[in-house]
Amino acid sequence: MRIALIAHDKMKPDMIQFATKYRKELSKHELFATGTTGHKIIEATGLNIRCFRSGPLGGDQEIGARIANGEIDLIFFFRDPLTAQPHEPDVSALLRLSDVYHTPLATNPSTAELIVHALSD
Repeated sequence: MRIALIAHDKMKPDMIQFATKYRKELSKHELFATGTTGHKIIEATGLNIRCFRSGPLGGDQEIGARIANGEIDLIFFFRDPLTAQPHEPDVSALLRLSDVYHTPLATNPSTAELIVHALSD
């Protein structure tokens, strides 16, 4: 499965904790990430991740293009609901693409954990 990993700045520690906890399961899949998130996960876990640009610099759009082309099967996007994002239009476009192309999307750690457990069953 091809999985995208994205996290807003305040959610990066949660994403790193999630990736560390589920490293074994995630390592079985092809992983993609926005730049800063991906590099932080690699540093913490050693997982093999293809990193795109940082979200505000186009990384969200790069992942969105892969969704539209059927090249992403699942998205873990830990969003910060309490902080305005300067690239909110890109975030909205990514969420819309996940709906248009029926790509499962977890926007918080609890939902992501449920999906990981479903994958391992």
